[in-house]
Amino acid sequence: MTPPRTPQIPVVVLAGFLGSGKTTLLNHLLRNRAGTRIGVIVNDFGAIEIDAMTVSGQVGSTVSLGNGCLCCAVDASELDTFLETLTRPSARLDVIVIEASGLAEPQELVRMLLASDNPHILYGGLVEVVDAAEFGRTRQRHPEIDRHLAVADLVVLNKTDRVGEAERERLRAAVAELSGPAAVISAVHGRIDPELLFDPALRPDHEDKVRQLTFEDLLREEAPDGHEGHDDHLHASYERVDFTSDIPMDPRRFMEFLDSRPDGLYRIKGFADFGAGDRDNTYALHAVGRFLRFVPRPWARGEQRLTQLVMIGAGIDAAALSAGLAACRAGEPGRADATDVERAMWGVLRYVQEQAPEPEAFDAHETADPREAAAEA
Repeated sequence: MTPPRTPQIPVVVLAGFLGSGKTTLLNHLLRNRAGTRIGVIVNDFGAIEIDAMTVSGQVGSTVSLGNGCLCCAVDASELDTFLETLTRPSARLDVIVIEASGLAEPQELVRMLLASDNPHILYGGLVEVVDAAEFGRTRQRHPEIDRHLAVADLVVLNKTDRVGEAERERLRAAVAELSGPAAVISAVHGRIDPELLFDPALRPDHEDKVRQLTFEDLLREEAPDGHEGHDDHLHASYERVDFTSDIPMDPRRFMEFLDSRPDGLYRIKGFADFGAGDRDNTYALHAVGRFLRFVPRPWARGEQRLTQLVMIGAGIDAAALSAGLAACRAGEPGRADATDVERAMWGVLRYVQEQAPEPEAFDAHETADPREAAAEA
């Protein structure tokens, strides 16, 4: 198998009903991007695109899609046209965020992304923003929110400062019940840690010798009155677990671990060494919610053969996750039967996708996860 020739850019779908705080959250990400280059596709319902005007002054690559709801008015091939613009090497983007209309069906946007034939993109997850203060009334007006939560990978329970502690815990439990294994993060003013959605850029944002002053430069100097700095509060609502092993992973045990990963574990990223299962390649792993993909890459000459993983989630047991991964390590070299190892690798290879699956393949796979099956309802 030949790995993709170019890096894939994660595409995150940001959804939620009108007034939930999607644009506020997006603006927060743009202000705290730490050098990460974000491309934004803003989908507004209506002729006056207020959200587009809000963000267009802060980023250089904003594509606003009019003519109604994106998932209804734009098919997969047309979406590819916009994504192709943002994935050109000259744009040098690290992540793309689609801010969906408040009336959009998010599962349709996910289908469109997974059906895309653009080799430069990677599904980055569905983030559903919920207004804590209006949740009950929103469910009455829009009962389909239950279906939206069922297919989310991350739920941001926003505006929690507008409800009391007891009500906040009740809402959190209700949302968690509807969203199943998705991680649920509480937020005020849409302020979540950007690392939940994308990795910090490896290169400095000021790599150009001369550039125009940006909004981020100005906003970094001062925080809103009454708010603490970025590092003082944004990391409190989730946990991060790092795992490194110089012993190869047993492919069968590792896939059993991934298939049974706990509720609230939102992201897994890193590289896995399967030893005798494939001595030629290391496997980049990308998991968001229940979505999983491996991308093989040949080992570089002299490269240390390690499994290095990072797990991010809310309400997860860090010690149990570390112990679970440690139990996935292979036995002594030479002890495993070669045929058995080769068979075990099929569990990994079924998640190796060098390009997005066809719609039929996605539909067939949906029934493996109750949240994905709910998208068909």
